[in-house]
Amino acid sequence: MAEVSNSKLLHIEAGILKKDACIVIVRTEWNASIIDELEKGCVRVLEANQAKHIHVINVPGAFEIPFAVKSYWDANKYRDDRPDAFIALGCVLRGDTPHFDYVCQGVTQGVTQLNLNLPVPTIFGVLTVDNQQQADERIGGKHGHKGEEAAITALKMVALVNSFQRK
Repeated sequence: MAEVSNSKLLHIEAGILKKDACIVIVRTEWNASIIDELEKGCVRVLEANQAKHIHVINVPGAFEIPFAVKSYWDANKYRDDRPDAFIALGCVLRGDTPHFDYVCQGVTQGVTQLNLNLPVPTIFGVLTVDNQQQADERIGGKHGHKGEEAAITALKMVALVNSFQRK
């Protein structure tokens, strides 16, 4: 099982992060109590690492995340405060129909396409879980806090992109 304790994700080396980063969080309205906790953890880490601009956009569901990211980028890509990264936050709970599979596949493929087509990263912070217990374990339970992890990943990816531009 993948656990954050088996990685170096939470180790943030001093000086690698862009202190004035603009991060856009795109979050879903479905499963709001879970998403609220993901967002709180995400914002907490971004603020602790001095992200200058944090914008939050709400979309109805996970399937709409890629459209919102692309639309926001297109509307803001020439601005001084254009996004340095996007963070997609959602939670898709398995139900009794194949809808779960279609939504998970769609949002995953959509975020993958964004990462291949936009010049800034989109971090996948979408929980795809079988039940409420699994979601709870990922918002501060035994599997860590996936909102915090998404924020750390975004900051590290912004630093990586910036390192390419300095060469």
